[in-house]
Amino acid sequence: MELNPWATVDIQDYDELFEKFGLEKIKLIPELEKNVLFRRGIVMAHRDLDKFLGAVAKGKPASILTGIMPSGPMHLGHKMVVDQCVFWQDSGVKTRVLIADIEARLTRNVMPPDAKRVALEEYLANWIALGLDHTKTDLYAQSNRSIPYYDLSATLSGRITLAEMSAIYGSLSPGKITSAMIQASDIIHGQLPEYDGKSNVLVPVGFDQDPHLRMTRGLAEKEGFIKPSSTYHRFMTGLEGGKMSSSRPNSFISLNDSVDVAMKKADRVLTGGRVTLEEQKKLGGEPDKCVVFELETFHFMPDDKELADLKQKCLKGEIMCGECKQILKDRLKKFLENLAVKREKAKDTVVGLDVFR
Repeated sequence: MELNPWATVDIQDYDELFEKFGLEKIKLIPELEKNVLFRRGIVMAHRDLDKFLGAVAKGKPASILTGIMPSGPMHLGHKMVVDQCVFWQDSGVKTRVLIADIEARLTRNVMPPDAKRVALEEYLANWIALGLDHTKTDLYAQSNRSIPYYDLSATLSGRITLAEMSAIYGSLSPGKITSAMIQASDIIHGQLPEYDGKSNVLVPVGFDQDPHLRMTRGLAEKEGFIKPSSTYHRFMTGLEGGKMSSSRPNSFISLNDSVDVAMKKADRVLTGGRVTLEEQKKLGGEPDKCVVFELETFHFMPDDKELADLKQKCLKGEIMCGECKQILKDRLKKFLENLAVKREKAKDTVVGLDVFR
């Protein structure tokens, strides 16, 4: 299995990733159990999370680093990173959020005016609406950072060979090489004396982004920085099966979708029901194969008992797919309506943010 941060990756066997790339399964502690994504095993793997948590517990300098890719619509799969970011921020951890406008141009051909518009209106407004406190966030665009940030990227590029990068990433273009080195600087530069100084940083990502972390950890060690920690969350299933992807509009619900559009998409969501009603009542449904149940698990049913009760009713054939889907639709409608109100307020805020040149 290969992991590629610039292509759609459909992971069938997460256990294979643990074995091949040396990832560790997350062990729950009381602090992590407060967050539904950790508690339910959605955020399931890590590198050096224990070291990051130890630094936080001892009051040592620590921060989280995550990013916004300003291309394509923001959907429920992206929301998982925001939820983690807000969790860590609410826990008192310093938050740093980058807008990957240089990477968007080099690897996705998104030009600066479009990157700025999408980053602010499509993404950042939703991030704030979802709970990010921008006043407590070091927010920056890659194209508008200070000189030490770029100097570090140049330094790091001289500490790795093309053969080493190819072993990590596979096929590379000059644009992808430049993008990868800038991302390494994104992850490490908080440890420069101009910023926080030597400190622990945690990067929450999907599994496809692990090549960036593997390369950056090696570079950090060579340059005498603390190796970054990372956590990894499961990918969401597309609404009609397969991987949820920004390039397939019918595979996701966008946070900017109107309620009408979202309801039509929800009507088509793949369920774990049996072929006939009679078979469903006799054998029960298959919630572990049901995208409706997955959406409830990831986003729309935070009460663990309620979710467990719904699963048991499904397994026993006591609830039919239409009833379960209506529960999802009701919650999705309420969520989108509330989010739209908060997003409109947030748009006034993002206009005044000094993020881009």
